Amino acid sequence: MESRADAVVLFGATGDLVRKKLMPALYQMAKAGRLGVPVIGVARSAWGDARLRNYAREAVEATAVGAVDEVAFGQLAESLTMLVGDYGDYGDYGDYGDYGDSAMYDELAKRLEGTDRPVFYLAIPPSVFPQVVQGLAKAGLAARGRVIVEKPFGRDQESARELNGWLAGAFEQRSIFRIDHYLGKESVEGLLVFRFADTFLEPFWNRNSVAGVQITLGEAFGTEGRAASTTGSARSAACCRTTCCRWSRCWRWSRRSPTTRTRTATRR
Repeated sequence: MESRADAVVLFGATGDLVRKKLMPALYQMAKAGRLGVPVIGVARSAWGDARLRNYAREAVEATAVGAVDEVAFGQLAESLTMLVGDYGDYGDYGDYGDYGDSAMYDELAKRLEGTDRPVFYLAIPPSVFPQVVQGLAKAGLAARGRVIVEKPFGRDQESARELNGWLAGAFEQRSIFRIDHYLGKESVEGLLVFRFADTFLEPFWNRNSVAGVQITLGEAFGTEGRAASTTGSARSAACCRTTCCRWSRCWRWSRRSPTTRTRTATRR
């Protein structure tokens, strides 16, 4: 089977992650001549193709260094189409509703006819992962596709295992990719080493000697319409950005430690 994706499906296409990260990344791929596949945006918002393309334009202009490459953006815009549907409700992890709108998944399957290796990027709250994965499986799309999940993967070990069970029940393990903002952050690891390995500070850096800790959240934007995942936004701020960096890691699920298999990416 061809390993290169021949279609990209963005669940949560009208959201913050797509605007700030994925659209600029797709633009850079087009600029490098490495896109060349249809990109289907899926969301509940009643958008058409034109609005999605305008959204992409705004995202690219906000992040581009210098002038936008019109040829590259034209290729990206031409590849973009929108599919509106209810891919699931925003219940808790134990409330999966009716797995969303089956007609939407059937329409998605029609649009993906002729593709061999689509990739499904779940830029949505983790509570909706099971609905989407189940919908893709019922439509016969999971068997030949790959899935990327980016979010805090569960709120604890039990919910993470539950989410992993849903993914593994529909996709092969080699076709599941996880990007988690929290696991093994180098900044936290560095603090642990600094705390316990420094023989000078070790006796003093504890509750008996530290009077207080001040945390600065140096970001200019807020939840920006992400009401459905406000709790996730708070967790993201508390776990990631208070250490002055955002770290993410993508790996295939394995018993081996992810720190032995991946690179890290840090930004101020």
